[in-house]
This record gives sequence, C-alpha cells and structure tokens, in this order.
Amino acid sequence: MSQLLKLYLFAYNSLQAFGWTISLLRILISIIATNSVNGAYASAGDLICLLQTCAFLEVIHGAIGIVPSGVLFPLMQWGGRTHFLLAIVRQIDEVQEFPAVFITFFAWSLSEVIRYSHYASNTFGSCPSWLTYLRYTAFIALYPMGLAPGEMWLMYEALPFIKKKNLYEDFFAGLPFSYYNFLRGFLLIYPFLWLKLYLHLFKQRRSKLGKHHEKKKR
Repeated sequence: MSQLLKLYLFAYNSLQAFGWTISLLRILISIIATNSVNGAYASAGDLICLLQTCAFLEVIHGAIGIVPSGVLFPLMQWGGRTHFLLAIVRQIDEVQEFPAVFITFFAWSLSEVIRYSHYASNTFGSCPSWLTYLRYTAFIALYPMGLAPGEMWLMYEALPFIKKKNLYEDFFAGLPFSYYNFLRGFLLIYPFLWLKLYLHLFKQRRSKLGKHHEKKKR
C-alpha cells in the first residue's frame, strides 16, 4: 500500500475516532448535567448521524480493495445503523428521548472509539497490544447491548408512531405493504442478520488475537 493511501486511512480513522469520542463525551456530559439519559439524541444525535453517514466510505474502501474487509459486512453494518438513525430516530421526534436511544448511542460510541483508534494505530503498524485486545474483546458485550435493549427495542417502540404517521406513505404507495409492515418483518429477521455479523467478529477475534499471541511467544 502506498504512503498516500496509508495517510488517507490514518486521517479517516483518526477523524472518526475523534468524532465518536466527542459524541461519547457529549452524552456523558448530558447525563451529568440533567441526571437523565433522555438527552442523548439532543446532545449527540446530529454528530452521530454525520459520522454514520460518512462511514459509507468503509464500504467503498472494501469494494476497491484498500482494506481487506470486503463489501458485505461493512454494508450490512452501515445499512442497519443508517436505517435506524435516519429513517426512524431522526424522523420521529417522539422516540428521540427514549432510553433505548441512549443505550444504542453509548454502545456505538464506545465501540467505535475503540475500533477506529485501533485502525488508525494499525495503519502504520504501531498499535499497542492492549488496544488490539480491546478491539477484539469489547464488542462481545457492546454489540448485544446496542442491539437488543437499544436498536431493536427502539424500533419496536417506534411502531405505533410509524403507524399513526403512516411514515413513508408516498414511497410505499406502489407496494403491497406499508413501511409499518416492512419494519415488523424487518424486526423478525434483524437478529439473524446481526448474528451473522457477530459470528464474523468472533472469527476475526480468533484470527487476530491468535496471531498476536504467536508474535508474543516469539
């Protein structure tokens, strides 16, 4: 890989790590200031929407081969999160203060600070061993936290508002089902799509930490 590409990846991952750190700090400051978790979206929602939208670059990175991640798993993660954020949370004011938003944002922010810091450090091969371990271990708790009491519960709570507003009525007008029915079906298959990604991360963990332990033995 050329030095220019390495500099680009370092800059991209560093900016994402910085952005997610700011998001995490804003959420924590909001909790301390208000003694409530209801202000997570108000304090960090716009920034998280921006960071998550920009993360589509990772799908492109995999597609053109400058990182070995491929396209499928980055696209699955980006698509799921972006749908949750832009199609539901950002469009329905009534759900923005629900605790599930805080749970999701906290889990995402913490995991992304770790992930992007690891990627940035690893660009030039200078990633500390503790950060590698954290990158391939923290997700075990953070990903399920973000999914069940976070994303899925919030989408379930949003269903009555979606039905009442008939959200995306024009877009679904030519289809035999509404967005409300689409989301109900999506909630049924989402855990299985998520499980595929989760098991992939365990596979990565065995590979990366196994190599790391072999290097330490040498």
